Parts: sequence; C-alpha cells; structure tokens
Amino acid sequence: MERQTPVPTRLTDAQRIDWLRLIRSDNVGPRTFRSLVNHYGSARAALERLPELARRGGASRPGRICPIEDAEREIAASHRIGVMLLAPGEHGYPPRLALIDDPPPILGVRGAPHVHMRPTIGIVGSRNASGAGLKFAQTIAHDLGEAGFVIASGLARGIDQAAHRASLSGGTVAVLAGGHDRIYPPEHESLLDAILAANGGAISEMPLGHSPRARDFPRRNRLIAGTALGVLIVEAAYRSGSLITARFANEQGREVFAVPGSPLDPRAAGTNDLIKQGATLTTSAADIINAVTPIMTRPIELPFEEDDGDRNESREPQDSDRARIVGLLGPSPIGIDDLVRLSDSSPAVVRTVLLELELAGRLERHGAGLVSLNWDH
Repeated sequence: MERQTPVPTRLTDAQRIDWLRLIRSDNVGPRTFRSLVNHYGSARAALERLPELARRGGASRPGRICPIEDAEREIAASHRIGVMLLAPGEHGYPPRLALIDDPPPILGVRGAPHVHMRPTIGIVGSRNASGAGLKFAQTIAHDLGEAGFVIASGLARGIDQAAHRASLSGGTVAVLAGGHDRIYPPEHESLLDAILAANGGAISEMPLGHSPRARDFPRRNRLIAGTALGVLIVEAAYRSGSLITARFANEQGREVFAVPGSPLDPRAAGTNDLIKQGATLTTSAADIINAVTPIMTRPIELPFEEDDGDRNESREPQDSDRARIVGLLGPSPIGIDDLVRLSDSSPAVVRTVLLELELAGRLERHGAGLVSLNWDH
C-alpha cells in the first residue's frame, strides 16, 4: 500500500496554490494526487510533469492544468464566504478523514474549526423516511450530542435533515455534494444557515460554483464515513445511497450500525440486511457509544512533510514496461498487486504507468485497489 500523502503542519501560501491547481487539473482525483506527490515529492514538481505523463499514457492532447489565476480566485472567493481550503493535518481538517485511502487533498471547511476536530458519528438514511424512522433519528442524534459527539450527515431530506436538526445544540456537520455555494436540496439552505449559526460546520471537496451531479453523491458519502468513528444507517431500501455510505465505512475500517425495522417495510430492507452481514444492531445511543469508546483512545498520527523537488526514487518506465502492463489491462478490474506480479515490474514502475494512463483518461479506478482500462478512450 502506498504511504499517506506527506503534508506540512500548515501549507505555505505558495503550496496551497500548487495543491489546489493540481487537484483542480483534468483527470487528477484524490488518489492520483497522492500518487503524484508521493512520486515527485511536491505538487509543483507534479504539475510540471503532467503534460508529459498524459502524453506517455496515450492522450491525444494534454489535459487542462488549472492556471494559477484560477486557484487564486477560488481561494479569494472561498474566503469571502468563510470557507477555509485546508490540507490533511491542518487544524479544522477532520483528522479521521485524513486517514482514508483517498482523502481530499484540499477540503473546503466552513464553520467553527473545533467542531471538525471532535469525535463524530455519521447518521444517514432514507429521504422518504417513515415517521418512526424520523423520530428515532432525532432521538439518537440528540442523545449522541449530549454524550459529546458531533453528528455528520449529508443535508438531504428525511433522516439526514432530522439528524442535523436534533443535533444543533450538540454540534453537527453538513457534508455537501456540491460547492459551498450550491446547496442541495435548495430548500435546505436555511438548515445549513442554522447549523453554522449554532457553531456547527460544513465541508465539501468540490469547487465553488459546482452544482452536484448524480456521481457526486457517492463521493460525498465517502466523506461522511471518513469523518466518523462509525456510521448509523436508520432506514435504507435496497440499492439506497445510504448503503453506499455503509460500504465506504466498511472499506475505511469504520464501525457500521443499523437500526432494525419491519420486514414488511421496504425502507428497512437494507438495514436489516446490513445486520445480517454483521453491522451492529442499534436501538439506542448506548449501543454506539460502547462500540466506539475504545477506538477514541487510539492516537491519530499523520506525517507532516512535503519535499521540494523530484524524488527520482526509481527509474522511469520503458516502452517495454508500458506495453507489458497495458497489455494486462482490460475492461475487467484487476488488482494492482496482480499487475506487479504478472508484469514482472517493480511497484513504482506499475504505479507510474497507471498514473500516465489515468492522466490520459484511459484508466478507471475501482475500490479495493482494482483498476481497469477505459475502452472509451
């Protein structure tokens, strides 16, 4: 497994611009960002290599690299509405979120910084919730807040809204699918205002002006799970977005809690199934508190260093390496460890070829370290 992206205790102004430019450039997601900075030592060095890497990956033309002026404008516009653009390890960046495999390199954080640093439980569930489900979400969110926990949720209708409103006094964080100025659903702008007025917070990895699309909601769900010690699913039908949050929580090593429901209610089908799969059956806040208390005593440690130049830790891939690795890829996902073994190449060479393909828009990354070739390019 690759090591965590090294970061300083606080980014300098120049580094913040470089980090923002890199994550806002074409075909650079959180995992690619981490690989680039790990390989080249700094975001600035990675930015210089992007055109060459994309060309070697087979791109017909270079992808867009975020200009300095755009990054400076985003930072200024964010500050005007009270949003801090933070890197993992900086105060106000949720510390547990920094530990997941693909933390946002730059996270827009709004509200009281201390609320983002406190122990957090995620609560999500059906948008079309039952009255009993809404009441339970309110009760457990309030009780967890009284016990000192912050509640994170997705500002959605139904269970999310109930959890936020019930935890205003104890602290709650809205995790947004769009930019901080593109609230969804729009009628919850007043709820977000209430959260911020109550010394709560909001986070988003998307730029200002970004209206959420369908694919942005799973990305948001990974942040809900990532910020938390555990996630409670109150109601969820099969194929519900809440079950995606539970899957992310499992992958990230978080606790998963589920509220049992009537087998006659389709809104309980997903939660009942989670319990069958090993989620903790939850009927009160005590069930959650007892499970996460031992986890809270474990220290959270992050490395804090960014090098200033290209590491040149290993040789660059040769054409023969590239052809061998690309030849092993296809539309079916394959593990990166398997690619290393089957290609008889070093992990560093394989990672570099995958970077080239991703920056050319030719690679799809899946969960659990799986990759496939995007045959649309």
